[in-house]
Amino acid sequence: MSTSHVVQRVVLPTEADPEVLALYIDGDSWGTIAGKPVRLSNNNHIEDVLGRQRLRVRAGQDVSFASYFNAFPAAYWQRWTSIPQVTLTIRTSGPGTILVYRSNARGVTQRINSAQVSGKAVSEFALPLTNFIDGGWYWFDLIAGTADLVLEGADYSTTHAPNRTGKASVGITTFNRAEYCVEVVRMLAHEVGIESALDAITVVDQGSQRVSDQPAFPALAKKLGSRLNYITQPNLGGSGGFSRGMLEALNRPESDFVLLLDDDVIVEPEGVMRAVAFGRYTHKPTIVGGHMFDMYDRAQMHSFSEKVDRNRFFWQPKDWSQYRHNFAISNLRQTLWLHERADVDFNGWWMSLIPLEVVREIGLSLPVFIKWDDAEYSLRASDHGFSTVSFPGAAVWHVSWQDKDDYKDWQAYFHARNRAIAALLHSPYKRGGKMINHSLIMSVKHLFKMQYFTDELYSLGIADVLAGPSGLHDMMGTRLGDVRATAVRFPETVVIRDSAALPEPIINVNDVVPYTALGKAGLLAWGLTKGPRHFRKAKAVNIGERPQVSLTASQASWWALAGYDSALVSTADGSGKQHYRRDAKEFRRRLRRTLAQHRALRRNWTRLAAEYRAALADITSRQAWRNTVGLPQTGSSPTVSPKRSSRAASKSVASAKSAASSKG
Repeated sequence: MSTSHVVQRVVLPTEADPEVLALYIDGDSWGTIAGKPVRLSNNNHIEDVLGRQRLRVRAGQDVSFASYFNAFPAAYWQRWTSIPQVTLTIRTSGPGTILVYRSNARGVTQRINSAQVSGKAVSEFALPLTNFIDGGWYWFDLIAGTADLVLEGADYSTTHAPNRTGKASVGITTFNRAEYCVEVVRMLAHEVGIESALDAITVVDQGSQRVSDQPAFPALAKKLGSRLNYITQPNLGGSGGFSRGMLEALNRPESDFVLLLDDDVIVEPEGVMRAVAFGRYTHKPTIVGGHMFDMYDRAQMHSFSEKVDRNRFFWQPKDWSQYRHNFAISNLRQTLWLHERADVDFNGWWMSLIPLEVVREIGLSLPVFIKWDDAEYSLRASDHGFSTVSFPGAAVWHVSWQDKDDYKDWQAYFHARNRAIAALLHSPYKRGGKMINHSLIMSVKHLFKMQYFTDELYSLGIADVLAGPSGLHDMMGTRLGDVRATAVRFPETVVIRDSAALPEPIINVNDVVPYTALGKAGLLAWGLTKGPRHFRKAKAVNIGERPQVSLTASQASWWALAGYDSALVSTADGSGKQHYRRDAKEFRRRLRRTLAQHRALRRNWTRLAAEYRAALADITSRQAWRNTVGLPQTGSSPTVSPKRSSRAASKSVASAKSAASSKG
């Protein structure tokens, strides 16, 4: 008798939060007006959630499971696995009707089966995975009869044997988010059945506020026993913590995967189990990433699929029209683009399942502390023939990027440096394509915004890129301190959070330049009027204790700020304001420096690309990382054998030379 393997359970929220319910069920009835979907009624009731897998459908009402977490992403299973079909099993009690649907890549819906049920019933439907190569999902609806119909449980399964049978070791990197981290561990530890997917949970604590000091920690440690691996080490950033998680997973004989998770997320444990199930069935080892939803707007997704623009070498959504999609407003049935399979370049390490076969072949993280380590890893994996999939139904909730200022605070150093390093390693274009010009433009924009601290960090980053790859590991434990120490020289880094201490602006708010994008004509006019003034000394009255103007975060575009000598600007999270002042002497000095640095980067690109590519195998090796995290050397063979490393270095140099002669 064939063994049945459950690859996806139908689940309901773990908490009574009506905001997230749209991600699990779609109880809305819809019509159309002028060709657009219109909600007619809403049957989503959080009180009808009776358990993790139980839902009540009220008499005479209907509920669809065409939702992010409960529709079956057939296109991904057909494209990346060899499973010929899945079986949908639905357990119900009470009278009603089951309707089974499928969609195609265009979002066209077809009803493919149905069943009448009463009393306690088990209904099974064979669902072939044969016509979904470009897109499409399976799901089912429940329609209650004259009495309530209760879903007692449902799942999608296969009798097909997996290609890998091992479990995943979770690697959570944390820095002074002890309360969040304990909650992530708790949610994983208490999910029924998760032990079939998880071998161990490794917490790499790099902070001074220890996770082990949290009141809930002892009980979790007792429940998990030897499956909890709690480690402390100096703060080496995300790349240092996640590399430690990879090293620990490589020592677990029952693990075939390492699952990287952020410490400050809300996790859907079923998504973890699905990622492992999918990873076991892929044709070849594949990185399986989870999507990111907004922690404070729970039905809103950050991005469905992401890419690296190889010419500018910048990350972005594959389609900006899909950015920050809200499932509470437009669910799966109403959103046609969600039905097309979306292939990606990378997935963020807020949730990423990496096969240990990949780690053994391509090494660990790039030693860059934070930023670009996840994108670079997927690009490196792709160079070795390993794909990355952002897998629907696997997700976490995380604070949105919109509430962060990380492009202008201390993280700006890592953005600038690590982006350039990733481009040197992977750009297919001569001298990096448009990357150097784009980096220069970003630096100049910060100068026009009077953000001299940010410019200083950009300069430090580019200088470290020009210095080559040899010092990356040495800087892991010290560069953050250097960067933070730089802030004391720049008064604008102080955030004024006491509203009583905010100085009164000279110009009335009604006179502020409106937030409008510049067209070509507007940019020309700006260049003739606003740009040159930054080379002239500011009026003393405008750069004193009173700012010339006060702007919101959305008003503070570079072209608006360039029109003033000083400004109060709100932080992205709304916690306070920063006072920026124009300094013509600083502007001129910094402009000369950034122009010189970017010229040097362009002039030395071919040489630097060859150096970074030749060093990649060594700086991402287990030996290098064991040394950096303070572990003794094991004497085991390197991640890339010496013979292969030599070939890889030669190939990297050849690739760099080839890139220099390619089109740009």
